[in-house]
Amino acid sequence: MANTGSGQPAALPLMLIVDDDEVLRERLARAFRTRGYEVATAADYEQALAQARRDSPEFAVVDLRMPGRTGLEVVRDLRALDPATKIVVLTGYGSIATAVEAMRLGATNYLPKPADADDILAAFGGPSSMAIPADPPSLARTEWEHINRVLSDCGGNVSAAARRLGLHRRSLQRKLQKYPPRT
Repeated sequence: MANTGSGQPAALPLMLIVDDDEVLRERLARAFRTRGYEVATAADYEQALAQARRDSPEFAVVDLRMPGRTGLEVVRDLRALDPATKIVVLTGYGSIATAVEAMRLGATNYLPKPADADDILAAFGGPSSMAIPADPPSLARTEWEHINRVLSDCGGNVSAAARRLGLHRRSLQRKLQKYPPRT
């Protein structure tokens, strides 16, 4: 810990990590602790807001998709609690629309998964850090991600996913057999 000059050690900046993936959450927590941050973790909206009410974080890393309330709601409500909190949103399902919405709600930046601690720290520098890739994903990649997201939402049920997507079940099965497009 650093010394403030008054004999009291300076408090470490608090980093709140909100992600329902326990392995990723704990890996990031370890990485930020080694970089000199005090770290708090939360698996969902309720835990995140309870933690922020106890001790407002200087920084927050928020997963976009979680069971229950979304990461966008976490961003909105963290900013309502403390407008000085810098927030980076992480997602495995990136889109321009969600990036714009996250920034509108007060996120400092938006990163696609996988992102490591160094990528996240760079993203806290603001939009000029170019966290959103200059090359948007291809239409084929976006379609593939959307199909897999709907399939996941349907619990792996291909027939239910095909109905939601407005596709014939066999057409969806053929699309699912293909490898994901590169970008």
